[in-house]
Amino acid sequence: MNKYIQRSSIAVAIACLFFVSCHDLDLTPHDRETDADYWNKPESAMYMINKCYQGMNNADEVLYADAMTDNAYTKVSNSHNQAIGNGTYSTADNYVQSVWSYRYAGIHQCNQLLNNLDRIPELSDALRNRYRGEAIFIRAYHYFELYSKFGDVPFFTTVISIDESRTIGRTAKAEIVNSLLTQLSEVIDNNYLPPSYDAQNIGRITRWAAMGLKARILLFEGAGRYNEVTLLTDRIMTEGGFSLYSNYEDLFTIAHENNAEILLDVQYKPVDREHQVQYNFLPPSLGGYSQLSPLQELVDNYITLDGYSVADAPSSSYDPEVPFSNRDPRLAATIMYTGNSYGLADGSQHVVDSRKGVAPDGFDFSSDASATGYYIKKYWDNTYRSNLMSGLNIILMRYADILLMHAEALAEQGQLTATEWDRTIRPLRVRAGFTEPRALEFPVGGDLKEIVRRERRSELALEGLRHKDIIRWRIAEQVLNGWSHGLYTGDAVGTDNGYVRVENRRFDAGRHYLWPIPQNERDLNSSLTQNPQW
Repeated sequence: MNKYIQRSSIAVAIACLFFVSCHDLDLTPHDRETDADYWNKPESAMYMINKCYQGMNNADEVLYADAMTDNAYTKVSNSHNQAIGNGTYSTADNYVQSVWSYRYAGIHQCNQLLNNLDRIPELSDALRNRYRGEAIFIRAYHYFELYSKFGDVPFFTTVISIDESRTIGRTAKAEIVNSLLTQLSEVIDNNYLPPSYDAQNIGRITRWAAMGLKARILLFEGAGRYNEVTLLTDRIMTEGGFSLYSNYEDLFTIAHENNAEILLDVQYKPVDREHQVQYNFLPPSLGGYSQLSPLQELVDNYITLDGYSVADAPSSSYDPEVPFSNRDPRLAATIMYTGNSYGLADGSQHVVDSRKGVAPDGFDFSSDASATGYYIKKYWDNTYRSNLMSGLNIILMRYADILLMHAEALAEQGQLTATEWDRTIRPLRVRAGFTEPRALEFPVGGDLKEIVRRERRSELALEGLRHKDIIRWRIAEQVLNGWSHGLYTGDAVGTDNGYVRVENRRFDAGRHYLWPIPQNERDLNSSLTQNPQW
């Protein structure tokens, strides 16, 4: 996000967004439309809600989110969020500031529309309510991103002045959560949003997506809210009409976008609206820089085809000499390793060799090669234009996540039964390609909470959800302390048991579960208190 807004406060964001909202409109004789004139046009509602959608999320933010976790690493220290992952960030961190500014700019856009929506003429009640529901959802999405990282944050649901923005204090997280849940319930219960759209409105927020976001917020709250999660997820599962797309790898390609598994995604379109995120993860042999790379810790999460973790698997199931054999098929669909390949548009396969020192993709061969020896395969778009420009949609919420939230909430309550397993985890593994009974059948006597968490990590890897998971599970100090690792080289120096040391990370449980309030914001607003130990 820091490429969009580097160091702007809430006040600056509000000022900038006021002018953005009036840009490119038909000019009045006074050179610029007044606020009253602007909101007197029915098309203004569509213009502003589309601006709200554009600010909700983007390709870089989703993929780089995993660099803050034990799933991935970014080797460029002066961009994105490397400091969050390794624990070196401060109150002056540019990425922390950018998240704060970007989200409040988005909130301001939503408040502008919601404050003026009833003034706009010639809108049907149904359309007015749809815009209201979309804006409430997007605003809740922004606030969820803020409080899940910063805890208590300034909370307002109307347009505030620049002066007000410089005096507003932090609202208790519990109050924010309750307000967001109430607002989303209003959207859902009053049918502000339709269950689906016609072809001209593909990608817009539906009633089911609103339920999904409400379930995510409740799940983040943990104990005491799990029953509310399952009420929502069960309703989506029984009434929503969603299904798992048949092929896991194809799910993340342009040819199979907007299928029955997708609840919400960031809509891109070749030529008209594109991203270049794959330049940051592809190997040099495909013109990439591989700035973002999967870690060995993620590779090790994938189970064997007969359902064992690699740490517990017998020698007949897992052989470290051939570590990618007999593994969860989602590993090969998500991560590139030596011998795996990218499918090209002409039908051929581009095989990668990432062994140490091998040109051009091998670990330690050049500064362009992966810092871990692994490359990302998920979200590879072989229909790209020049300079790896892509119109591939980036998924924000899909049916697999609904199944996993349902299974997790049940497991946390000790209520995950064989019947519910067969509704949730089993279909995910069948779709992935598992056939062995031990991997498909309900694991009697196993640690169901750990099994569901492992499944969630494998299924949703590199989709921007792992950071919230390790925070709400309170395991960050376990997985983000000490060396993160790359591929096995067998070297005695610079490795742990032969696995390349990539980055020595630190997570202080007394400090890092909440990000610091940016010092720049506190300099402008003395009412903003700081988080503990910052």
